[in-house]
Amino acid sequence: MKKIAALLTVLCLLSSCGSVPLTGRRQFLLVSDAELVSASLTQYNEFMQTVTLSTDRTKTAMVERIGRNISTATETYLKQNGMESELANFSWEFKLVKDEQVNAFCMPGGKIVVYEGLLPLIASDDELAVVIGHEIGHAVAKHSNERMSQALLAQFGATIVNEALSTKSAAVQTLGNTVFGLGAQLGVMLPYSRQHEYEADHLGLILMTLAGYNPESAITFWQKMSAGSSGGTMEFMSTHPSDEHRIAELQKRLPEMTQYKNR
Repeated sequence: MKKIAALLTVLCLLSSCGSVPLTGRRQFLLVSDAELVSASLTQYNEFMQTVTLSTDRTKTAMVERIGRNISTATETYLKQNGMESELANFSWEFKLVKDEQVNAFCMPGGKIVVYEGLLPLIASDDELAVVIGHEIGHAVAKHSNERMSQALLAQFGATIVNEALSTKSAAVQTLGNTVFGLGAQLGVMLPYSRQHEYEADHLGLILMTLAGYNPESAITFWQKMSAGSSGGTMEFMSTHPSDEHRIAELQKRLPEMTQYKNR
């Protein structure tokens, strides 16, 4: 892994580099947005055929409303800050599915799924905005693209960056099962790195604040998640950093949110 990390650093200096909106972190991206969305959309559509949408109209409307509010605020921010070209990557969908797992996930391009099992822990729109903001943060930061790029590099080596790998698109489709893992674990996305999770937390706070939600709700939500997981690991918790560290990092970020209020 150290060799791969070193190679990523070198290649990033040469080509295929981007930066994450708002955080500015440099990232190594080998895959075009169109390729990644195509690969993920196939899995997303297959997954949606295996689940049942929630019949609770009130809760479904809540998920859709908050999702629209945060995605609209996200798009407005990108437009206002010279990143309008990024909007072509998103085709937002917000689905509530009938499943008792305490879980939510986002596919590239903005396909967000929330499980009914998460909602008993949600006391307000603000707390659901914490979850949806976090998932939209993953999409905006292109974390799946980074993960796919790392998987391609690990499998094919440095030749991936030139024309030597003429079957890159086929490789992207094949590696989709490894990178997304959707369906392989009862619909639970494979874990992101800790760096990605903390970054999605950071972006989620900003995006929910831009949409008019209270970022301090992130603390109360994760405290409840922590208390609820004492009897066993929830799916949503199992793919994320420990509660204690996450809450500490979120608390550090709260003062920064004042600059994003009332924009």
